[in-house]
Amino acid sequence: METVILILTLLFIAFTALGVYAGVKAVRAAKRGVDRTITQARRSVEDTALRAKSYSQPGVPGELAQLRLALRTSMRATQDALNAGVAEDASLSESLALFERLSAHGRELDDDLKRLEREPDRSTVAGLMPGLKERTQRITHSAESLRWAARDRARQFADDDLAALNAQIDVEAGALRHWTTEEAPERGTTAGPGRSGSAEAGRSTPAEAGPQPLAPADPRLTSGYPWQKSSKPETTN
Repeated sequence: METVILILTLLFIAFTALGVYAGVKAVRAAKRGVDRTITQARRSVEDTALRAKSYSQPGVPGELAQLRLALRTSMRATQDALNAGVAEDASLSESLALFERLSAHGRELDDDLKRLEREPDRSTVAGLMPGLKERTQRITHSAESLRWAARDRARQFADDDLAALNAQIDVEAGALRHWTTEEAPERGTTAGPGRSGSAEAGRSTPAEAGPQPLAPADPRLTSGYPWQKSSKPETTN
């Protein structure tokens, strides 16, 4: 009796621990989902605000917003392309590592641009704009190089696979079109007087001319398939 009670107690503790573990994981997963949603919403709001500034605010504020928007758009597109491709092409992991290093420079530049947006001395910021534009172009150019190289690689793999598939289909189509004609059986030379056995052997009926089926037709093929609708019987008066 004590053994049964001990086993039941252990089972209760195990199920309780399992339930707590599952609950914790569910809460963490929900928290991660909420965090991703909040992050995406914050990014959307920031992108919308930057786009509005780039069109509505002339001069230095508008140029700073344009640089930040161009930087964020290019880096996000490259990140999405590399993350999508590395699942199918492990060689992109090195490119993804290089992008992470590039992202550090991108975040540093974005922080500098954001800080300069609040700088009241516009003349000083205007003097820094050529250097800021050059930094932005260098980072976005590197990001675009990685992104387009990954896309070209994926497209080349797809083209090679399609070419191999086309070659296989051509071979299969040629095999399907190849048939053999059964030779007409030679007739004996016991023909009646005045009739040549060789002439009879050289003749062929219209049915024998042209390609012949490799095997007799299967009578089951003449019956309908299970998915075919039966024809309606004709009504008689």
